[in-house]
Amino acid sequence: MVKENGRLFVSSVLAGMCIAMGGTVFLRLKDAFPGGNVVGALLFTVGLFVVCTRGYALFTGKACYIFDNPPAYLGKLLLIWLGNLAGTGFFALMERMTAICGTKGIDAVAAGLVAAKIANTGVSLVILGAVCNIFIFIAVNGYAKNPHELGKYLALFLGVSCFILCGSEHSVADMYYWWVSGCMLAEPGTSFICLLYISLGNILGGVLFPVLERYI
Repeated sequence: MVKENGRLFVSSVLAGMCIAMGGTVFLRLKDAFPGGNVVGALLFTVGLFVVCTRGYALFTGKACYIFDNPPAYLGKLLLIWLGNLAGTGFFALMERMTAICGTKGIDAVAAGLVAAKIANTGVSLVILGAVCNIFIFIAVNGYAKNPHELGKYLALFLGVSCFILCGSEHSVADMYYWWVSGCMLAEPGTSFICLLYISLGNILGGVLFPVLERYI
């Protein structure tokens, strides 16, 4: 059991790092030129692409399958959340020691995003988290079950880019933004509360389609 959990944690750390990679690209391109946010949203997909093709453990994807697993799965989901938090933090803290952070760097861009999220209400964060994971379910379930190779990858690109462009909240991407902005260390209490609201929304949105599809 300990060895299995250790492997799951390492897998989730790697998944967090992958999402941080996508987040880095998005932050670099977001305000770089007109339409940079659209290009950044498309290229953010590199994170979920690697997670799905390498089989890493990502909280938002795994949250979609709570009702397909026994109650002990909730413990694994918590471990994955913590691993994703560690992976995004490791990647972000490395970046904060480089030239891409600093005056008008990606940390400043992330700080603007985080400030807007903190100003949001808990109810809004939960709903936006739910909307995000509807897109993520479409992405990961489409990748897993679409019989057409092109359809698998279109599911990833459309699901990820659309959740970003519609302004919804992805808990693991937000972990990265909080870390790289410096807000996670400066305001840990507020940071964790916001992330918990978003994570709850991700769970609710992730199970919505599977539950309704099971009914029909």
